[in-house]
Amino acid sequence: MSGKNTMTGVLCGVIAGALWGLVFVTPRIASAFGPLQLAAGRYLAYGIFALPLVWPHWKRYLSVLGKREWIALGYLSVLGNILYYVLLSAAVQMGGVAMTSLVIGFLPVAVTIIGSRDKHAVPLGRLLPSLFLSAAGILCIGWESLGKAGEGAFASQALGLLCAFGALVSWTTFAVSNSRWLGRLEHVSGHDWSLLLGIVTGAQALLLIPPALLFETTSQNVSQWLLFGGVSTAVALLSSIIGNGLWNRMSRLLPLTMVGQMILFETLFALLYGFLWDQRLPSVLEGAAILFVLASVLTCLAAHRPREADRALAAAHD
Repeated sequence: MSGKNTMTGVLCGVIAGALWGLVFVTPRIASAFGPLQLAAGRYLAYGIFALPLVWPHWKRYLSVLGKREWIALGYLSVLGNILYYVLLSAAVQMGGVAMTSLVIGFLPVAVTIIGSRDKHAVPLGRLLPSLFLSAAGILCIGWESLGKAGEGAFASQALGLLCAFGALVSWTTFAVSNSRWLGRLEHVSGHDWSLLLGIVTGAQALLLIPPALLFETTSQNVSQWLLFGGVSTAVALLSSIIGNGLWNRMSRLLPLTMVGQMILFETLFALLYGFLWDQRLPSVLEGAAILFVLASVLTCLAAHRPREADRALAAAHD
């Protein structure tokens, strides 16, 4: 793994995290709409944006993608888009941005541990300092969040927490599977794969509209619908089209253990946007958590630099 590829991959991961962090405040901005409606609006817009970009190359995709690839696009779209966003939106609306960020913050730990079993992965022992710092940051966020647990109804908080853990499982499964699929697809770029995910997710969003209208019956006025349309369009373009494309680019440049650490930037930016929305500065614990997150990523980068012993071993084989 060259230094240039590492820096490019990290930059892609940081920008993707900044764009993905927007999805944590969207459910609060469009609070008049339920999780199913938010997911249907976002991913229908995602599919509409992706369609004109995919259409000129559609015949080539049909020729190079087989049944297995289309099945993978189907379940990856559910895990990483529809199901994840429904659960995340529900968690934010019932438990708040801080609690949801706490739970989703476990993604780097989960993905890194799974990735450490891959061939040529950095041994888990070298990742322990990074994981320790990550856990310390998550603990700070959790301590801050749990101190406010009494402000809402217990049932709502508990259900929000359950949804957040469901989102954690959904996106961990997506991150690992998507990274491995990208490693197999030499004939499809990360950007193309992201756009194809958008087409498949857009089709799934059409199926989500009837239950969204049936089960989420709260009435909204014209201005709220205009806000909903603007938010759905913005998140689809920034988080789904651009953010996913950058993430897939990063996934091809960095090993899975490092991909897990890059997810921390989503948590970091989600907290930042939450502070801006609430018009407040972070508390001492929240500030400490941000420092732990940054230190975790830096120590992970250090763990992936070739050591002198590794260089000597590689030279002996040449």
